[in-house]
Amino acid sequence: MIEFQHVSKQYSSDAVALSDISLSIAKGELVFLAGPSGAGKSTLLKMIAAMERPTSGKLIVNGQDMAKLKPAGVPFLRRNMGLIFQQQKLLNDRSILANVMLPLLVVGAHKVAAEQRARRALDKVGLLDRALARPLSLSGGEQQRVSIARAIVNRPQIILADEPTANLDRASANKVLDALKAFHSVGVTCLISSHDEQMLDAAARVIHLKNGQLVAIDKATEAPVFAAPDPDFAPKPDADADDAEGEDA
Repeated sequence: MIEFQHVSKQYSSDAVALSDISLSIAKGELVFLAGPSGAGKSTLLKMIAAMERPTSGKLIVNGQDMAKLKPAGVPFLRRNMGLIFQQQKLLNDRSILANVMLPLLVVGAHKVAAEQRARRALDKVGLLDRALARPLSLSGGEQQRVSIARAIVNRPQIILADEPTANLDRASANKVLDALKAFHSVGVTCLISSHDEQMLDAAARVIHLKNGQLVAIDKATEAPVFAAPDPDFAPKPDADADDAEGEDA
C-alpha cells in the first residue's frame, strides 16, 4: 500500500529531513513512527499525504507513483486519507457535529446523511453526548478525539496521525489511542508518530528514525487480526489510480 524506495528530502545543503529511506507498509497495518523531534517523522507523514515531495527516490501510495501525481490529483488521493495533526484546526464557531460533517459535505454528501454518519463517528470516539458543544468547551483530549472522528467519517483507507497524544495526560492519551485502534481493527491502515515510550511499548511494529535516517524497525510477530467488518467505518474500496493522477492544469 505504501512503499518508500531510497527516498530523501533535502531543503538545502545543510537541511536534510530524510535520507535514503526504504520501507514498506502493508494494507491494514498499524505502524508507529518513533524518534526525537527533528527525526523526520512529520516529513515522512506529509510525503504520504502529498504535502511534501521527495527530493530523490520513489514513493508509491495506493498504487500511485507520487512523482506522477499532478496538483489536480491531490484531492483524489486525500479522499482516501484521514489526517490528524497536533493542531486540530477545528472551526470554533461551529459545533463539533458540524466540524465532523464538513468532510462529507465538501464531497457532496446530503446533509441528512452527513449528519447521521457524523453522529456515528462521534459515538465511535465516545463524544456523541457532546455533539452540539463548541470545540473551545472541550478538553484537549476531547478535541483530539473530535479530529479523529472528522478524519474517519469518510471511511479512509489510511489514517496519518502526527503526535496525536502530545501534551495530553495519560488518561486522555489512552482514549485517543483506543479510538485509533478501533478504526485499525476494521482494516484501516494507521501510521502514528510518537515519542511516547508507554505508547510504543504496546505497539506491534515501530519504525525508528533519527536525524532523518531509518535506524531500526521492530516488527510484529503476528499478522493483524481485524474485527468483523463494520459497514460504517471499514475502508472504502480502492479508488481508480487514474483519478488520483489528475489532469494537467
